[in-house]
Amino acid sequence: ISNSEGDLLFLLDSSGSVSYYEFSRVKEFMWDLVQPFTFGPKDVQTSIIHISTMPTMEFPFDRYLSSGTLQQAIRDTRQLMGDTNTGKALSYAKEKFFSNEAGARPDVPKVLVWVTDGFSTDDISEPMQLLKDMGVTVFIVSTGRGNYLELSAAASQPPEKHLHFVDVDDLPIITKELRDAILDVIQANRLHAVDITSSSFRLMWPKLLSQETGYYTLEYAPIDDLARKRTKQVSGAHTSLMLSNLAPETTYEVALIPESNVHYFPPQTTRVTTLAEEISPAQVLISESGPHSFHVSWAPTLDSVTGYQILYGPLPGNSAKLLEVDGKHNSTVVENLAPNTTYLVTVTAIYRSGKEKSLSAKACTQE
Repeated sequence: ISNSEGDLLFLLDSSGSVSYYEFSRVKEFMWDLVQPFTFGPKDVQTSIIHISTMPTMEFPFDRYLSSGTLQQAIRDTRQLMGDTNTGKALSYAKEKFFSNEAGARPDVPKVLVWVTDGFSTDDISEPMQLLKDMGVTVFIVSTGRGNYLELSAAASQPPEKHLHFVDVDDLPIITKELRDAILDVIQANRLHAVDITSSSFRLMWPKLLSQETGYYTLEYAPIDDLARKRTKQVSGAHTSLMLSNLAPETTYEVALIPESNVHYFPPQTTRVTTLAEEISPAQVLISESGPHSFHVSWAPTLDSVTGYQILYGPLPGNSAKLLEVDGKHNSTVVENLAPNTTYLVTVTAIYRSGKEKSLSAKACTQE
């Protein structure tokens, strides 16, 4: 997961109320959660603060900027024991979230993930509210029997998206859901791609302009052939655009330039890699069978497919006929068939690249 810029802080319950086993399971969960991210000064940076008698920073945001070094740092994290002074740790987190000394960056999304067994010996409501007032998004994972009302008030709203109650052995169940929610926060304020296929993706960006205040210029090109740059202009009312007719397994450099007549907005850039060509057709369906015909349909249709060939013949037998269908269609009717006969139907997708992929199905005509 790249092109996702944000400071992610773990507030880790390191007090004596947590067993050694629970602490080790939480460390595994933290690593699983962040493992797919790209780390660096233009990507995700992460830090850990221990909840104990006195709060302690395990490492600053800008120390570990590769997966390998961060994984080892999380493994090497040792439990401090002591009291569960979460309020103190939250006040300390507020300082570090916005300090250069801790490697935090101005103007990037801030996310706090607090993993707790549900207990705190001091007040959390005021320091947590200060953090949220400063724009920090708060996720809470409770592995104990914490007070639901207190924790749901502490988490960002709505609590059903930001608060999880889960047994420590079941933490993997929530990993993907929590990671996706963190990603939504990090990417909400910048250009990013969704719905990526082998030949298309949808670009999304925050609402910066309106119909009246300007328009967007969008530039995109394969990174290994920037001379093939294409440009589109999009109304200021839009916050997304689908790009299609792209090459499979290709990384594109994309720039969004807001052209405003009111404010200056810096360009936003991202890189998006299209998927490998899908195996198409992924499915062949036979329907509307009669004595002399049946309907053949397949899925999906793709921009990277120029056409389909439908080969059909009776079983057993070695005679076959061929139908050719335009790549924009995903069905056809096969006619002039013999009644009460089993046919083998093979649908072949012909790609622009010259590759071919086939899938077969059996079909019976009626008596």
